[in-house]
Amino acid sequence: MIGGGFTGLNAARSLARAGARVALLEARHVGFGASGRNGGHLNNGMAHGYADAKAHLGAERAHALYKAYDRSIDLIEDIVAEERINCDFRRSGKLKLASKPSHVEGMHANYELIRREVDPDTAWLDRSDLSGEVGSQAFHGGMLYRKSAMMHMGRFVTGLARAAKARGASIWHEAPVTGRARMGDGWALSTPRGTLQARTVIAATGAYSGEVPSAPLRYFRRRLISVGSFIVATRPLSGEEAVSVMPGDRTCVTSMNIGNYFRLSPDRRLIFGGRARFSATSDQRSDARSGEILRRGMEQIFPQLQGIDIDYCWGGLVDMTKDRLPRAGEADGLFYAMGYSGHGAQMSTLMGQVLADMACGKAGTNPLDGLSWPAIPAHSGKPWFLPLVGLWFGLKDRLS
Repeated sequence: MIGGGFTGLNAARSLARAGARVALLEARHVGFGASGRNGGHLNNGMAHGYADAKAHLGAERAHALYKAYDRSIDLIEDIVAEERINCDFRRSGKLKLASKPSHVEGMHANYELIRREVDPDTAWLDRSDLSGEVGSQAFHGGMLYRKSAMMHMGRFVTGLARAAKARGASIWHEAPVTGRARMGDGWALSTPRGTLQARTVIAATGAYSGEVPSAPLRYFRRRLISVGSFIVATRPLSGEEAVSVMPGDRTCVTSMNIGNYFRLSPDRRLIFGGRARFSATSDQRSDARSGEILRRGMEQIFPQLQGIDIDYCWGGLVDMTKDRLPRAGEADGLFYAMGYSGHGAQMSTLMGQVLADMACGKAGTNPLDGLSWPAIPAHSGKPWFLPLVGLWFGLKDRLS
């Protein structure tokens, strides 16, 4: 197993529980990547509008993929209970908010299609209905996904690691895979800590697949785009301040191409994130610059928070695919699941179970089975084109 995020850890947990001998190799520490660097949302629904997903995938696969996001949140809830993980899991519901009047018609049409075909447990809120949900005049309507949830991702990822170890899996930190070679009917994996032999190898490295440019993960480097995602957290709000900002206490996402997402934490901090800059790096300087951009966006939506103290600012990389659909299957001698495109917190745990099924020879559980994944032209792992992508999406947001 390569990668110690939600996907790899739940695959390790599931395989160990089934009696397999499991070793998980993590380049840094569990939860170092996107699993530990997000805003704590577990949102059902898809990155695409459902109508777009139907046009791209066909009705049957789009329906199955939508339901897979629902199943993953159910699975997380079950694991939290079964493994007694204290991570503040809560079914809060998600609001997707129309940032412009011109967005309302398309969002409402998507809502009608979703409610009719795949998720009747949704609701449409007109602008007048939003006053009880979000303390802002910036939005013009919204769709409520009632199945969505939130949790403390760091506590969940460490709890999942403890559960995997308790089931018998071995977890090796600071063990990046630097080489992979055939050995008999399996593989030899080289790391700075030594060599490990495995009959089956699972790759669950996501945006960090490109950190080692050599052969082990070259297949994925040409198919994934690593994009920075950034988040700030305010000081704890008073009860009155919290109600003025988020009276509905749900997770929220906006409808812009370069949008934002936000929620309240259990200690009443506003956690506010987004693609502040189209960058393939995340370090203290880039995080700080992005934090200032996020502060300005937060204060535009919530002017009542003008000048509020920001206690934390962080960033990390998320793994995007060209069409923003995740991928899972078998390629280059590896089982894999990645490309969650900013929606991995909810989907990745289910895909860990799917990878365990695949490794055990169990078919029929992969909602992404057979979905082609061509390499991105002129892309070798370093996304030189990201600034151009940012300019394009920014232009679309200004004109839409």
